[in-house]
Amino acid sequence: MPSTVPATSMLHVVDHPLVRHKITLLRDRATPTKQFKELVDEIAMLMAYEATRDLALDPVQVETPLETAPGWAVRGKKLTLVPILRAGLGMVEGILRLIPSARVGHIGLYRNHDTLEPVDYYFKVPGDVGARDFLLLDPMLATGGSACAAVTSLKRAGATRIRFLCLVAAPEGVARLSREHPDVPILAAALDRELNEQGYILPGLGDAGDRLFGTR
Repeated sequence: MPSTVPATSMLHVVDHPLVRHKITLLRDRATPTKQFKELVDEIAMLMAYEATRDLALDPVQVETPLETAPGWAVRGKKLTLVPILRAGLGMVEGILRLIPSARVGHIGLYRNHDTLEPVDYYFKVPGDVGARDFLLLDPMLATGGSACAAVTSLKRAGATRIRFLCLVAAPEGVARLSREHPDVPILAAALDRELNEQGYILPGLGDAGDRLFGTR
């Protein structure tokens, strides 16, 4: 039976018509690698509008052609994108086009196909961790193991403001991430039905990493 998402979860499904359209194209097994990459990039950029809705702003003054005007500037240097390697890399460039001053860290995790649990092999983020807002990126939230491990690593380094962005989420992954890290908002482009016995999301879109990089 399909799992359900707990009412206490901080899940937000970004259901903009353009996102829904592009997710449908992304699911199609006939979508070639080049177009798949472009779609991931575009969806991540669209989702970034929601993910950055409450970013901190600083007041500034600018000179228009006619007079001085008050305005606002995003504290972009305090925003850090952290893709979970390798599939999370596909979501970075779209967000950077909106916020080019954001920093980029990396967390290397892979899923043991026997235990379905994450194994970490790399962690690198900018300094001044406690002062930063982190967007943790991974196209898939399946079992939730990798997401929870990545959030734990960021918190261990001193992060206090983390959002998790994914393209497709399974109820099981949302439930686990919400249970282990109830303070972390989850933004997804789609909430799917369930996981199969191999831990793949149904209906899903296959292995995002393989489809992004043309590997099998």
